[in-house]
Amino acid sequence: MKDIKFKGIIAYPITPFDENEKVDIPLYKELLERLIVAGSHAVAPLGSTGVMPYLNDEEKLAITKATVEQVKGRVPILVGVSNLTTERTIYHAKAAEKEGADAVMIIPMSYWKLSDDEIVKHYEAVANEISIPIMAYNNPATAGIDMSPKLLKRLLEIPNVTMIKESTGDVQRMHYLKKELGDDVAFYNGSNPLALSAFAAGATGWCTAAPNLIPELNIALYDAVQKNDLNEAQKLFYKQINLLKFIVEKGLPRAIKAGLNFQGINGGQLRKPLQPLASEEVKQLEEILSSLQ
Repeated sequence: MKDIKFKGIIAYPITPFDENEKVDIPLYKELLERLIVAGSHAVAPLGSTGVMPYLNDEEKLAITKATVEQVKGRVPILVGVSNLTTERTIYHAKAAEKEGADAVMIIPMSYWKLSDDEIVKHYEAVANEISIPIMAYNNPATAGIDMSPKLLKRLLEIPNVTMIKESTGDVQRMHYLKKELGDDVAFYNGSNPLALSAFAAGATGWCTAAPNLIPELNIALYDAVQKNDLNEAQKLFYKQINLLKFIVEKGLPRAIKAGLNFQGINGGQLRKPLQPLASEEVKQLEEILSSLQ
């Protein structure tokens, strides 16, 4: 396998804001530290959970820098650098490498639907400007583009595109990738409700925001899979499935912030247009979390 620095539970930190909707870097570092201390195997700032599309260039750079400063080499760092334009994606990829990120993650963001050739050239352009690995991220629900297995195989011909994150929610895609690519390429699950199925299909890791709330259960599931203890893995997965479904359905930034607040942890504020969960949704989340204690 070309690059296996990222394994296990890859945790997504949220980006907290203060009352004036400014990024709260000190609070971000506190929340990031919780993920590291809890045993996350890697961290991935500036993804959907980190509301990356709602941040300006300076804020993205500040989060990247703060992440490297706080992690201090304890776990690998995967920085989201996606942008609408290739030029801005290259800008953030180069900045992430300069700051000390171990790899970058790119999803093909677009207003108009991009062709396969446009997507390949986008990744090639970024890859030509950096030397660290790239994770190709497929999530049609947020990007509006579904990268087919055929396209993903084309992207993997680019030398430093060494990882795939699959978030379509289709476990058959993962089986296809494993069958077609074998052990040459690492693929990662980005669909929380498919955590157990993805590991069964051969996923190298699970990219998730859940460790903000239930790190012990997430890590225990991965450990059970590593031990080939299917019965224990099933028990652990079934225990957390309701929460995994909830945070996806209600929106990761909203749900994680509400869950942190319930646990007595300051999760900061949201940036508009995002709004807090409705009271009934908060009650539902609290009941789910209480059942896990």
